Amino acid sequence: MNRLVTLLLIAASAAAYAADYTAPGQLSPVSTPSQKVRDAASKAARDAQVAAQKAADAAKAAAEQSRMNAGKVSKAIAEAIRLAARKAAEAANRFEAKASLSASQALGASKDAAVQAAEASKKASMAAKEALSKAEEAVRTAVASSMDEAEKAAEATRTALQKAEAASRLAAQSAKDAAAKAVEAAKG
Repeated sequence: MNRLVTLLLIAASAAAYAADYTAPGQLSPVSTPSQKVRDAASKAARDAQVAAQKAADAAKAAAEQSRMNAGKVSKAIAEAIRLAARKAAEAANRFEAKASLSASQALGASKDAAVQAAEASKKASMAAKEALSKAEEAVRTAVASSMDEAEKAAEATRTALQKAEAASRLAAQSAKDAAAKAVEAAKG
């Protein structure tokens, strides 16, 4: 009786092994070229989303630093704000590049969302560049001009940084939506 049970177990395990055979050393099923394209599009969208969040965080930090120093005018403060604005502009440029790559690789229904995210990234990048320009002008004005002119330049910088922050936030949300649609498109 024990032999019969043992033989049945061996036969059942052999049948189960043959039904779910995976080649030695292969941990997952072979991916098809179309699956690789979907995976690449999904990864590009996720990369754009991460870059968008970093750009939004950098823009928020620059705007916050500008708000905290409102009413104070000095070369050191203006330089610190300029550095924060430069960091935000660089992050926005990286996001713009990744969003453009994501839009070029997007498939199907996620294509529209990726294109919208790329357009939003361009707007955020332009706003960040404008804020950097205003911050650089504020640095020059803080040294060479009167307090009144320096405060006006600082206010223009704050306004530009707030616009950059808002544009970056919208672009980050757009990139998040595009990434979600890309992941869904990759599944289906």
